Amino acid sequence: MTHEHPGGPTADVSVRVAWADDADAIAAVQVRAWPELYAGLLPADLLPTDVDAVAAQWRQALGRPGDARNRVLVALERNRVVGFALTSPASDPDCDPVADGELTEVTLEPGERGKGHGSRLLQAAVDTLAADRFTRAVTWVNAGDDALRSFLTDAGWAPDSAHRELDLDGTGATTVKQVRLHTAIA
Repeated sequence: MTHEHPGGPTADVSVRVAWADDADAIAAVQVRAWPELYAGLLPADLLPTDVDAVAAQWRQALGRPGDARNRVLVALERNRVVGFALTSPASDPDCDPVADGELTEVTLEPGERGKGHGSRLLQAAVDTLAADRFTRAVTWVNAGDDALRSFLTDAGWAPDSAHRELDLDGTGATTVKQVRLHTAIA
């Protein structure tokens, strides 16, 4: 049961900047979500399975970001992490790292989709990029990921004509085609 509060969403769901203490919870979401998100794209042996090892990487990233504008946001249901989003300066050669921010990932716990967490994370990510003084946001979407592409286009993002093919395993045997979407945030 949720309790409505005047003037805002329920207190049971929120988005905030991640803390180093969130590393284990973020890693657990990633290890559960990626097999579903990347099914048919990545060989199973390339998917992370060791939550402790993934959490150690998150602790390092959260403790010492390479750039102050590298942000990790978490979606919460009560105090439980149910998803995360990453923002940073855009790294593509045709982007301006001062003006262009990148939404590098939005990942939700598989059982938590369709409950508004993704929309809250996306809005918080755009707000965070705006607070970091970016005026445009970009993100890469796998060409076959119609659900994510629809979610983003419904939120006002559009293709900007850039596309790429990623080599996922470093051998050229596993590649994925991606398209870049963008939105103005000024």
